[in-house]
Amino acid sequence: MYPPALLTPAPNHLLVPKLHKGRELATMTQDMKARGEVYYGDETCREKLIFLLKEIGLPNGLLTVKEIEEFGYVKDTGFVWLRHKKKRDYHKFEKVVISYDTEVTAYFEHKKIKNLTGVKAKDFLIWITLSEICVKDKSCAAAACITFKTPAGLSKSFPLSVFKLEAIVSQRETNEVDEGK
Repeated sequence: MYPPALLTPAPNHLLVPKLHKGRELATMTQDMKARGEVYYGDETCREKLIFLLKEIGLPNGLLTVKEIEEFGYVKDTGFVWLRHKKKRDYHKFEKVVISYDTEVTAYFEHKKIKNLTGVKAKDFLIWITLSEICVKDKSCAAAACITFKTPAGLSKSFPLSVFKLEAIVSQRETNEVDEGK
């Protein structure tokens, strides 16, 4: 999980990583869970997640994790966590391949996700850990785009429309038709 040198005892006797390569990691503790709104069940969690994504200005199809068991949100800090049954090997958007771990955590802000854990993107046959996602209006050829950043500071931007739920559904239907031929 995390190197032992990065673990410190928390007040509730859980081991919680403090810093990793100079950045604070988003980790879920029992204290945060007690302070947050917690939802259970795939359908309820998905509804709450989509609502939250829309509320903070992010595309509603950004985190398309299936079989969500638990979703939590601490409103004062913006801390969010998702737990699901198994690691999702990949989810393919139009031009992006994403992998989700069994637990995804982050801090949500307006048009931004910071200190992201549990999400990787595949680029040039290599899985790269993502640490931040942000939306910038009219920065990609006069259209809104979404930018993914790594802990090393590398970034890549895509049109925002790729991550809209409607675009994802139509892409799946196209893929199913292509596979049926």
